[in-house]
Formats: sequence, structure tokens, C-alpha cells
Amino acid sequence: MSRQYRAYLVGENGVFRSAEAFEADSDASALRVAQQFTRRGNVEIWQLDRKIGLLLAQATPPIAA
Repeated sequence: MSRQYRAYLVGENGVFRSAEAFEADSDASALRVAQQFTRRGNVEIWQLDRKIGLLLAQATPPIAA
């Protein structure tokens, strides 16, 4: 049975900048799904009023000259 989750993009000042709603079968799978959002910054994952975790932004690889 799938559950509703939200991934909140966290700005540098700690304020939520945007949210993405999605479904997942478990907390672990929700964390895996939310990993895709870390390209835009740190992401907090919530299931209703329960915080599942915080995923840190992916480091941007340096551009070769």
C-alpha cells in the first residue's frame, strides 16, 4: 500500500522553497525517490506530520577547462 510523502526543497536560510508530492511503499523507498530532488538543494522528506529525513544537496562536479 502506497503512502503520500512530500519532499521540501530547503533554501539556504532554512525556509522551504518548494514541495513535491509523491507516493512510496515505505520510508526507505521514499528516501530513494526523493534523492532525485537533491540536484536542486537540500531536501526534507515528510509523511504527513512525521519527518522522515534530510537529504543533502548533491555536489556539483567541477567543470573541466
